[in-house]
Amino acid sequence: MAATYITRHGVMRFLGEYQAIGDAAYARGQKVIVRSERGLEVGEILCDATPKAVQMIVEPTRGQIVRVMNDDDCALAQRAGQAELNEFDRCTEFIKQRKMQMELVDAEHLFGGERIIFYFLAEKRVDFRDLVKDLAREYRTRIEMRQIGVRDEAKLLADYGDCGKPVCCNTHMPVMPPVSMRMAKLQKSTLDPSKISGRCGRLKCCLRFEQDVYEEFQQQLPNPGTRIVTANGKARVLAQEILARKLLVEYEDGRKMVIPAEEILTKL
Repeated sequence: MAATYITRHGVMRFLGEYQAIGDAAYARGQKVIVRSERGLEVGEILCDATPKAVQMIVEPTRGQIVRVMNDDDCALAQRAGQAELNEFDRCTEFIKQRKMQMELVDAEHLFGGERIIFYFLAEKRVDFRDLVKDLAREYRTRIEMRQIGVRDEAKLLADYGDCGKPVCCNTHMPVMPPVSMRMAKLQKSTLDPSKISGRCGRLKCCLRFEQDVYEEFQQQLPNPGTRIVTANGKARVLAQEILARKLLVEYEDGRKMVIPAEEILTKL
């Protein structure tokens, strides 16, 4: 049975399960040409498609690995990238001519030329049927318009985050996790929107990364207001230091101390 691999492809960094032809074998990081549901694309081998790896992917794409990229393929991919610049500018002109309420974000010219995908932002639904006809006449190929959100825009265009590293949505995150202000409050992050917002203007996705640990540790600590007994006497919990697993407590004589959770003998 032919081997299968988890492969990343497309400007939106889709992940999918792709089958090798015959007994061909591939290594992590190899650039390959894949045949996806969209057509021929450039892909990157990530790992073997084990059941556990496939299970972790939300809505994986599927297809076949055609070959390792050769010099001709690299040249063709470069020409496709240059064509995208022209296609982006031309589509922008059509949008202005038709005075459409939309902002073009990016253009993706598939390696095999089967279609061109245009990604755009819009506050409302847009009737782009005439725009598609304009583009189809111009390029004589299938045209696809994809309305995206601001997080997807960051995934396409953003480079580095406040941490100095490449933005997570453009490296290892195929799906944008839900993030809420409650997470920032639980993690005692600053609530200044300018400091906890990412390149997309929304709450940073990294607030989600440690949330499960915070929730687990919080459940193991008594809530503020709980009365407890320690070796030093009776006290009332004032606040939690969740990751450190410590508590700020006030004893009956008015002393306030930070103690490890392990010093709690019992709850009252």
